[in-house]
Amino acid sequence: MNIGVERCFSFINAQLSSAGRVTYLGQAAAPWFVTIARQAGCGAHVTGAKLAEILQAHCPAGPAPWTVFDRNLVEKVIEDHHLPKRLEKFMPEDRTTEIADVMDELFDLHPSSWTLVHKTSETILRLAELGNCILIGRAAALVTGKLEHGLHVRLIGSPEKRVERMMQFEELDRAAARSLVAEQDRARQRYVWKYFHYDITDSLLYHLVINTDAFSCEQAARLIAEGLINLTRCGKASATTTVSA
Repeated sequence: MNIGVERCFSFINAQLSSAGRVTYLGQAAAPWFVTIARQAGCGAHVTGAKLAEILQAHCPAGPAPWTVFDRNLVEKVIEDHHLPKRLEKFMPEDRTTEIADVMDELFDLHPSSWTLVHKTSETILRLAELGNCILIGRAAALVTGKLEHGLHVRLIGSPEKRVERMMQFEELDRAAARSLVAEQDRARQRYVWKYFHYDITDSLLYHLVINTDAFSCEQAARLIAEGLINLTRCGKASATTTVSA
């Protein structure tokens, strides 16, 4: 579901050519955005893509179409901060160890992970301020937490169901899928704790927590869209809701 950096740049150009504010339900307002945190195997990328389609069709449009930033966010960070293309492999969530990070910085192989996280957070904040975007992962809910025009979502599910989805999405056998789910969950928890000192599983960080055992990706996307549309009516995100069966 990676949209690609060309779509990202098209989004940025359209947003920057606008006056910076859009109309929601007949009123001038800051353009809204959505962040999605997730456990591995919850289908966040598929959900994000379906959410973009729904919002584009049913939510009043801004200057640019609703756009998902997930894996393509790395390309946007590299472009924003004029970083070498080879840094892409160093930027997955929590991919390098502290020792390797220090050694590589000492020998000028790449900036430290702290620098990369800072630059990534800058790009996330800029995108959120532009609005009409769906930001997946990389502690986006924390980075944008002070902005009032955002809806923060977390997708969760049982290990069994998530392993099954990982087998389907990544075409892996059960053992490999189970290992990948556990690895990605640990990596994301470490990333948020190491750089932001928060527990990624704390439901109070999110406005909406959806149990994907009970909902398909399309159903989850519709729940998120409904939540966002309701928030545009009241003008501010505040409540936290957990949705399951």
